[in-house]
Amino acid sequence: MRLRIAHSIVRRYDPPATSAIQVLRLTPRNHEGQYVIDWRIDVSADAKLVGHEDAFGNFTHVFTADGPLEELSVTVDGEVETQDTDGLIRGAVERFPPTLFLRDTSLTRADAAISDFAQQARAASGGETLAALHALLRWLHDQVASAEVAPEPAPSAAEAFARKRGVAQDWTHVFIGAARSLGIPARYVAGYFCAGGDATQERDHAWAEAFVADLGWVGFDPTKGACPTDAYVRVAIGLDAHGAALVRGRRYGPGDETLEVAVKTDQ
Repeated sequence: MRLRIAHSIVRRYDPPATSAIQVLRLTPRNHEGQYVIDWRIDVSADAKLVGHEDAFGNFTHVFTADGPLEELSVTVDGEVETQDTDGLIRGAVERFPPTLFLRDTSLTRADAAISDFAQQARAASGGETLAALHALLRWLHDQVASAEVAPEPAPSAAEAFARKRGVAQDWTHVFIGAARSLGIPARYVAGYFCAGGDATQERDHAWAEAFVADLGWVGFDPTKGACPTDAYVRVAIGLDAHGAALVRGRRYGPGDETLEVAVKTDQ
């Protein structure tokens, strides 16, 4: 499948900011089932994008914009050729052993409720790792289907799970925390999902990957209740949403900041 991605991030400052710095993980890498045909990042400010790879092997760009800045925009436009690999990730850059992804963070740490939920899923699956992950995916998706969509991500997986209220980022954190509580390495993936049609979304997508012996890394999307297909574009990985954020930044100067995001994916 050939996918076209258009992603815009606009920040407005009142009063104008004196300067701003942004870290962008907005460039996908090639691996089995994903080939980047064309990709371009533009910023509204007169700034130089300095590229490098972060610790996880994500393509990263950093820029600083001098003010006064009333508005700062970042736009992405690109095309990616994808193939369905049944959720298996092969040929990707791997900087660390899977055991690193057993490390908890404040966003993913499982509380007693999430740990009990994970234990029940494993018991129902017979204890085999891949079966336990699929059971966890199904059970968590049932929770997501009946949950309320939140306007903003929750401060932790535990809070999202308790409130039964969240966004894709939250359910991904819950899945990761549950998997890690079972001793299964799991990590956060930020990217795009093409739902078909020409609808514009208000944010990028998120899902998880878990490590299964003899298979490697396998993707799981609790929001959709399925493994990623050729409708997904994988961009960045990390221990949690902070480590894999497509855009992070800071403004300098007093005042208010508003954010407007639009993501459009076309086949």
